[in-house]
Amino acid sequence: MTTISALSFRSAIETYIRQHALPVDKYSHQPRLYALTQALAQSENLAFDDDILHAAVWLHDLGVFEGHRPASPELLAKWDNVAYACQVIPALLTGWNFPAEKIPAVIYAIEQHAAPCRPVSPEAVLLHDADILEQLGSVGIMRTLCKVGRDTRYATHGLAVKVLESALQLPDFLLLPAAKTQAEKRITTLQQFLSSLSDETFGVSY
Repeated sequence: MTTISALSFRSAIETYIRQHALPVDKYSHQPRLYALTQALAQSENLAFDDDILHAAVWLHDLGVFEGHRPASPELLAKWDNVAYACQVIPALLTGWNFPAEKIPAVIYAIEQHAAPCRPVSPEAVLLHDADILEQLGSVGIMRTLCKVGRDTRYATHGLAVKVLESALQLPDFLLLPAAKTQAEKRITTLQQFLSSLSDETFGVSY
């Protein structure tokens, strides 16, 4: 169910993320992820609160943006971006006149969106599974390789490829049947890419 004032606080959330999603390629994950959660919900005929889902999807990665995460590599290596997001988001939502009674559910969905988590609320499950799918297939390849050289985790293409290889195990964490079905095609795409890369590099380091 969407509240009457949803247009105003949704607009505020989306405008804030457009301004704060830095580097600029950090933006696009949010609207794409939101569309994916809607598709999963429709496939599963799953009832959910769209105010909660929208806020959780758009705000879940706040702690990974420049200006929010530490600049120091040493501090960044120990940074808990989820804890940061869950700490600052309630005040942001309150300032945007988001329904106060729904804020705990937004925080729960963000806390539970990592792959190993086992969320139970429909909004959290949708965010969890959609975020895993975004790490697979062509989108997953694009999102990983664009970080090479500017992300402390991806100093070289080789390190990025190791992340893509490990992503092949992510479907094991999916909860929704519809998400598992979507993952099959994305895994095939990822496997084909990794196989072609191996063939084309002759064992030479990336």
